[in-house]
Amino acid sequence: MSAFGTNTGTRVNSIAPQDCNVPQAGNDGISSLKWSPAANFLVSTNWDGGVRCWEVQEQGGQVRASPKAQVNHDSQSPALHCCFSPDGSTVFSGGADKAVRMWKLGENPPGGIAQQIGNHDAPVKAVGFLQPSSLVVSGGWDRKLKFWDMRTNNPVGTLDMPERVYDLDVRGNLMCVITANRRMMIYNVGTPQPTLVQNKESPLKFQSRCVSCFPDQTGFAIGGVEGRVGIQYVQKVGNKDHFAFKCHRKDNNAFSVNAIAFNNQYGTFATCGADGVVNFWDKDNKQRLKGFNPIQRSIPCAAFNAQGNLFAYASSYDWSKGSGYHTPGSPNEIYIHYTPENEIKPKAKR
Repeated sequence: MSAFGTNTGTRVNSIAPQDCNVPQAGNDGISSLKWSPAANFLVSTNWDGGVRCWEVQEQGGQVRASPKAQVNHDSQSPALHCCFSPDGSTVFSGGADKAVRMWKLGENPPGGIAQQIGNHDAPVKAVGFLQPSSLVVSGGWDRKLKFWDMRTNNPVGTLDMPERVYDLDVRGNLMCVITANRRMMIYNVGTPQPTLVQNKESPLKFQSRCVSCFPDQTGFAIGGVEGRVGIQYVQKVGNKDHFAFKCHRKDNNAFSVNAIAFNNQYGTFATCGADGVVNFWDKDNKQRLKGFNPIQRSIPCAAFNAQGNLFAYASSYDWSKGSGYHTPGSPNEIYIHYTPENEIKPKAKR
């Protein structure tokens, strides 16, 4: 295994002093962050059951975020994941109420509860949008993938998974699903029925935590609890091959890789960990582009905007150690980091 770099420095509240502290970030841990593909609207899901939206403005590297609206899952059940429709008009979310929900931005649903379009027999851990078929896909701890057309509460399709779904990501025709017991399922969703391309064991030795597809759809990155990331190719690309590297480690301690976020413009990516560290990476040249000093709390989720110049990340407890390590009343914050080109663009080969 290779290690691209290490981190040093003192702990602060944000990875950079000028980062925008997003107001009204919620009352419990932040479980996911997603940007609209059409505009700078940022949406979060929280363990307090909220699905929140902000309008973000950037000028000359200065960032402002304004709260716009909020909906909730039923009975304040934790909201665990979200995604946008391709036109940015609609947010889909899944949560511990076992529901898949839809929120059309600008609408105020009855009681502030987002409209339910689907359900599972256990919490819904991940959702995605399949652009080729205009279906919503959801993965649950009931070991099911379900597909919804938003006009009926009955799924138009169901796939059995080998274990509980921990994460999924969709990019164009590529869908990657990771489950418990270190399984990975790769699908082509550009066909009338999702076609299984690969069903294999994770390259990582321990529990999978997150997965993210490459912008060019040739492969994906998977992160695990042991502080490693695996780079996997679905399609053969030149002389490139699978590899894994160590990150989010300090001394003999390994920290969970909680999120992997790709930059659409350059194909580079960020990793965020339970160690409170953010790193920017270039997988093609196998190098770290930027390492930030660790912050005071774990970083559970992160995302780049469509343009690639804004990087949102959360600072809150990630529940990786269970309820015994949760401190009630501890801060839950979201920051937005303006990302200049020299931080995220691949460097010229020496």
